Amino acid sequence: MKFSQLYTKTSKNISTQTESKNAQLLTRAGFIYQEMAGVYAYLPLGLRVIQKITNIVRDSMNTVSTESLLPALSPTERWQDTNRLETIDVLISTKGANELALAKNSAEYILNPTHEDIITPIAKHYRTSYKDFPFSTYQIQNKFRNEPRAKSGVLRGREFIMKDLYSFHVSEESLMEFYESIKDVYMDIYKKLGIGDDTFITFASGGDFTKSYSHEFQTLLSAGEDTIYLDRENNIAYNSEIATPEDGKRLGVEFNQLEKLKASEVGNIFPLGTKFSKALNYQFVDSKDKKDYVWMGSYGIGISRLMGVVTEKMADDKGLVWPESISPFRFHLVVLPDKASLEAADKLYEALGAESCLYDDREDISPGQKFSDAELIGCPVQLVVSQKTLAKNSVEVRSRTGLFEPRLIKVSELKHDTKF
Repeated sequence: MKFSQLYTKTSKNISTQTESKNAQLLTRAGFIYQEMAGVYAYLPLGLRVIQKITNIVRDSMNTVSTESLLPALSPTERWQDTNRLETIDVLISTKGANELALAKNSAEYILNPTHEDIITPIAKHYRTSYKDFPFSTYQIQNKFRNEPRAKSGVLRGREFIMKDLYSFHVSEESLMEFYESIKDVYMDIYKKLGIGDDTFITFASGGDFTKSYSHEFQTLLSAGEDTIYLDRENNIAYNSEIATPEDGKRLGVEFNQLEKLKASEVGNIFPLGTKFSKALNYQFVDSKDKKDYVWMGSYGIGISRLMGVVTEKMADDKGLVWPESISPFRFHLVVLPDKASLEAADKLYEALGAESCLYDDREDISPGQKFSDAELIGCPVQLVVSQKTLAKNSVEVRSRTGLFEPRLIKVSELKHDTKF
């Protein structure tokens, strides 16, 4: 993509009301635009990051499940059926905004923050024999929650993008077998995103879903909203919310002997048991024609939240630093404004391709501003074309991630998949 094709611009400063590091940098670099607290537009560069995170998550989910797309709106009756209409403290309702709209339809709806209440009746419609189990489905969709303090940028929004998967089983044993397998799938995702080494499976409260524990996936982060107790020897962590003497005895853990660290949640999984199947009377018929309730699990990953976590974790004092797997582009091509350099850069851009290269083709911007913008945007590999480099039929190659020292490489040797 050519820089001149972007309708967005970088900026040096933004409102002092923008508190979080991820919101500041993503806004300055032109990745996001804040509509209101907790609600962001994902601009061309930001959308490319979101799409790459989504693709990694989708590819992994497709190995264990099948994708659906569930409605963002639901009738209030769905939430009454599960007795959650009056108990979910982030639930948002919506209806016609004025008299003209209400005259056409006065009904009130729920903007879904999660989809257990929605998927269960759908599954019940299609799968009722023990032979139909186990099965699962997932979706990637915008969610809506009435967050009281949406001040952490894309880490905690009122509208956000989430992957949520739901599994259905005829026994607790089947549920837990699938539940345990998802842990490995999730950890593989975080590895591909570049945060695997600092992400830990974390015991957490089961809430009102289970008397046992749920599990979170927490990434070490100094700006994280959570506190965990980390057992590095056994590669497991515990959310501070369960760090009580009772929990310690139950888990066989002495929390005061573990590292106490800040972290940010990048995923969670819940063994739902039969909570929703009982509320919605979802039963299956076993091999002896006996009915029993279906066992369920839910499994979430915050797509837009991951964008914020990677930003917070990897950015430096110059700007964003993207791992190659989710960077908007692999290359950021900077050309110094003379005729020969521009012609050479045009040819190099065509060779590398618009999908792998962000080409700063602006002719009215100083070299210093171009270099500053390249640092701020944070693509992994910077390419510099100038009279000096062309004299050696080369391009200067710089690593934004610090993996290698700046060096010259022959133009003829540079491809979109060149290894450095």
